[in-house]
Amino acid sequence: MTGLLGVAALLGGGITAGVLFAVALSVVPALFAMETGTYVYAHRLLGRNWDPTMPVIVLASALANGALAALASGTARALFTVSVLLLLGVSAVSHLCNVPINRRVKAVTDPSDLPADWQDPRPLWRRWHLLRTTLAVLALAVTATGVTAL
Repeated sequence: MTGLLGVAALLGGGITAGVLFAVALSVVPALFAMETGTYVYAHRLLGRNWDPTMPVIVLASALANGALAALASGTARALFTVSVLLLLGVSAVSHLCNVPINRRVKAVTDPSDLPADWQDPRPLWRRWHLLRTTLAVLALAVTATGVTAL
């Protein structure tokens, strides 16, 4: 049972860290290079499939790590517990910080006619994204260490 949970935890953590790392490395710089209206349009397109998918992957990874923590003992238990906390951190940053920004961007109905009070959310969104990316990469490393400690 721990073998399958370990695979699930590593797979979910790897997907989470990999997607967030790829977005930080490639997508975010591309979005910053765009004119604001084009950025708004692209942002709306990019989130369409990730927005419903990533929370499931992140939380399933946290659950797999939680199950491993319940089944393991000693160092492995502590490592899986830390990984759960890191993944919950990814989820919290996403839901409390990035998602509200995403909603504001998606609320713009005409990217060529931005509201008068429009403030470019890209710098703030990037800061939160880099935090959750760091948490996800740490969670993957801690999960991998936990799996080796089983």
